[in-house]
Amino acid sequence: MTVDGFKRILLTGATGYVGGRLLTVLEQAGHHVRCLARRPECLRPKVGAGTEVVQGDLLDQASLASALAGMDVACYLVHSMGAAGGFEAHDRQAARQFAEAARTAGVRRIIYLGGLGDSRQALSPHLRSRHEVGEILRDSGAQVIEFRASIVIGSGSLSFELVRALVERLPIMTTPRWVSVPAQPIAIADLLDYLVAALELPEDGHHIFEIGGADRMSYGDLMHEYARQRGLRRIMIPVPVLTPRLSSLWLGLVTPVYARIGRILIESVKYPTIVQDHAAQRVFAIRPKTAREAIASALRNEEQAFAQTRWSDALSTAHGQPSWGGVRVGNRLVDTRVAQVTATPQHAFAVIRRIGGATGWYAVNWLWRLRGFIDLLAGGVGMRRGRRDPQQLRVGDVIDCWRVEAYEPDRRLRLAAEMKLPGRAWLEFEVQGSGAQSTIRQTAMFDPAGLFGLAYWYLLYPAHQLVFSGMLRGIVQACTR
Repeated sequence: MTVDGFKRILLTGATGYVGGRLLTVLEQAGHHVRCLARRPECLRPKVGAGTEVVQGDLLDQASLASALAGMDVACYLVHSMGAAGGFEAHDRQAARQFAEAARTAGVRRIIYLGGLGDSRQALSPHLRSRHEVGEILRDSGAQVIEFRASIVIGSGSLSFELVRALVERLPIMTTPRWVSVPAQPIAIADLLDYLVAALELPEDGHHIFEIGGADRMSYGDLMHEYARQRGLRRIMIPVPVLTPRLSSLWLGLVTPVYARIGRILIESVKYPTIVQDHAAQRVFAIRPKTAREAIASALRNEEQAFAQTRWSDALSTAHGQPSWGGVRVGNRLVDTRVAQVTATPQHAFAVIRRIGGATGWYAVNWLWRLRGFIDLLAGGVGMRRGRRDPQQLRVGDVIDCWRVEAYEPDRRLRLAAEMKLPGRAWLEFEVQGSGAQSTIRQTAMFDPAGLFGLAYWYLLYPAHQLVFSGMLRGIVQACTR
């Protein structure tokens, strides 16, 4: 799709939740997209063949100038909520740098996603910062289309993961006052529709659109609806006093929200986020989903092993490689390890393809056998099933205590665990490269069931470190033989 001559789009925040989803939509529509990323190597494997990925930082004026050169539209989908220190100052500086670079590059339109909140009343520091960023971008000389949204509901979104974790893990929970504050949740699909539709607007000045779903619901209402759809009975006991700091520590313990982000989030949801200006309904032919429909759609997508994008993706790429000891992606614990090897992708994948059975797991096989013996005692399958074929694989094949869930020859293998676990587990291998150089990415993921699942995983942390680090080293050594 090419609308009003807009052909070239710079996308910031493509490693984040909304930006990653928007990237896919823009690519499918045929737009030429250029993505700005601090760590391009993390994003390049996820983009289409026609999408550019350039290295840059919003605080680096030179990189912004080259990234914005030749662009008609810029999508500004970044914030500094996960940054240490004062996020308001980070956001302010980044917006000023971006506005100046957009003015110099002659960008015609900036599409910006901010936060919903009545600026005539008290706002949290985060919401004030989101409004301030919109004001700064309007100084760029480009037309700014600003969307202000409340809670975003979709598989992998911060709000959905928070609701999901609380309801799944806590049969009885004490709920502070902010749980009952009204909001207007919007489905991720509707949010993306608004962002894409903004490309079609005429160039007639700046616009601020408040957008939300069809319902007004609090976090408490969302938790009740999630529990209803999951068939869970949950008891919520309101408590009159629970400070943002205590609430954030509580969320950090039982949900995927980091304590620092949790505090910023709670300070925001203390204030109502309701659509007051209904201009979006008049301008756009979009009829937002109900919260019930949004949660149902998120649950359907959540049943996949990996959601398409997650709110935490941007944090991971910003702060380097996480450690296995406590990094959460959504409700799951994830360990990703990468190794470079002097071998063709075909040879490297052949080593991975032979894993398990008589070949073993390339490291500490005695520990795998011990785990299999414990699994047998618990009534599980153990490690005795072996493989159908020592060389070849297909979806559905058994490999010891695992089953092949996804298989792409010479590129990707994903295994789902069938041992007795307080949750679900996957092990995935990806190989990329050309010529005699390859990159192997090994990812282990655990979706804990309740607090017992979390306790189980952290107690086994030393064993997992030994197993997964040793396995990747063993695979690399086998590739060089």
